[in-house]
Amino acid sequence: MNLFHRHSLALASLMLATGAAFAQAYPNKPIRVVVPFPAGGGTDLIAREVTNKIQVTKGWSFVVENRPGTGGNIGIDTVAKSPADGYTIGLGQTSNLAINPTLYKKMPYDSVKDLAPIGLVANAPLVLVVGDTSPFKTLADVVTAAKAKPKALNMATAGNGTVAHLASELFQKTADVEFTHVPYKGAAQASTDVVSGRVELYFSSVPTVLGYIKNGKMRPIVVTSLKRVDDLAAVPTVAESGFKDFETSTWFGFVAPAGTPKEIITLLNTELNKALQSPDVKQKLSDQGADVLGGSPEAFAATIKSDLARWAPIIKASGATLD
Repeated sequence: MNLFHRHSLALASLMLATGAAFAQAYPNKPIRVVVPFPAGGGTDLIAREVTNKIQVTKGWSFVVENRPGTGGNIGIDTVAKSPADGYTIGLGQTSNLAINPTLYKKMPYDSVKDLAPIGLVANAPLVLVVGDTSPFKTLADVVTAAKAKPKALNMATAGNGTVAHLASELFQKTADVEFTHVPYKGAAQASTDVVSGRVELYFSSVPTVLGYIKNGKMRPIVVTSLKRVDDLAAVPTVAESGFKDFETSTWFGFVAPAGTPKEIITLLNTELNKALQSPDVKQKLSDQGADVLGGSPEAFAATIKSDLARWAPIIKASGATLD
């Protein structure tokens, strides 16, 4: 073995030893968890449930910091620009990791290059609802009416470029129908107008409208997942309703700044997956209309890349853009 090879092996051994020692000492202070949406929302609740479980089982300390704004971009940019030492992580989702890079004319971060995926947490399907006085009972009823009078049906979402908006665009393309999109500035007014009959259709996250469904003010037509939702077991999927393989949802996953040591990412991923297998965490996420995912950092990275490619043409076709 020549001198160069000896030095290379020695350097590699030193790096491995240093990384292992770093992982063994980690964490020795609180881990900041950046949530890019306000406290009390679905993303915030998911982040707190998972990190609380790890805190209880491992004794680690987490501090949740809500940094809302610009569709989640502010919070995720905070993560991307933080030191890559394992002490700042964030809970990203479909919108700010896979949709916003095409939707926004300027992005403060690159969701592939500037972030290190830790692992997927959960995904939450959408539901198509109508008001309780609507004549529509099935997806076939909606499609038939839309084909008879293109753009006559108004379809509400919580805003331009949201997952619900783009899911509705994808469905229109799949079913060869046209709705008139009515974007709201949030879910509250959209829900009110659906209940009152001002708009005929509403694509929404399940937790947002579950209360209206349970009290009979809204009627669920279909869910957008490939399997039925536990809380809406009688409601068919889009795929079951004649559009094979149609599926869309919002996924959530933890990310760290790019360059965070692999040993730290592996350790965080291990504890994340353990927490997600806990029955109480599964139940609490289910109560939010979410299904537990888990998996490797590599699988999460692949999901981000595939959804960037999936949503880009849909966003461009919809004409939605934000500054």
